[in-house]
Amino acid sequence: MKRMMVWVYGAMLLMTAAVSIGRLDALADQDLIPKLQDGGYVLFVRHFQTNPDEADTDPLNLENVKAQRKLSDEGRKQAAALGDVLRTLKIPVDRVLTSKFFRAYETGQLLRVGDVIPSIDVSEGGLVVSPRENQRRARGLRRLLAEVPPPGKNRVIVSHRPNIQDAAGKEFGDTGEGEVLVFKPQPDGTFELVARVAPPEKWNSFVK
Repeated sequence: MKRMMVWVYGAMLLMTAAVSIGRLDALADQDLIPKLQDGGYVLFVRHFQTNPDEADTDPLNLENVKAQRKLSDEGRKQAAALGDVLRTLKIPVDRVLTSKFFRAYETGQLLRVGDVIPSIDVSEGGLVVSPRENQRRARGLRRLLAEVPPPGKNRVIVSHRPNIQDAAGKEFGDTGEGEVLVFKPQPDGTFELVARVAPPEKWNSFVK
């Protein structure tokens, strides 16, 4: 079995909310999947590979999909493949929250692991929304990362790099397309990073 890329970050205080990322011992390769099979984790997925020649030219109108950067053919294959792995490994998911940008929503649909619910709270705002609105979305994402899923279930959030960076810190500014960040909500309202899985093909090493 190939070794999966797993990183653990040290304790970090988030200045804008009473939610922090604490240290949790790294889960070994052989431990991560059984833990996910038991449920209780939040998987933050950055949308998969996109077309580099496209741009978001109408970001205030999220219904205008033609004016957005969309998944590439390879990105669609990656999303579907991750969904296949999650189902094969019987990793339970109660629902998939996605950004309203189509690349994130399509990622959620292609996973086929749970009901897909688009939310403005995990949609990228950037320079086209006010600083206050970006701060509100960051607080919303922090709340979702700290929310314990139903017993025996995990939750998936499909969003963007700026969102996780705003919510959890600049250490996540290198989150790649298709990367999965595994968080463990804590009873005290905090959340802890337990693993980073990248590139997407790393998941295949867990399927015998």
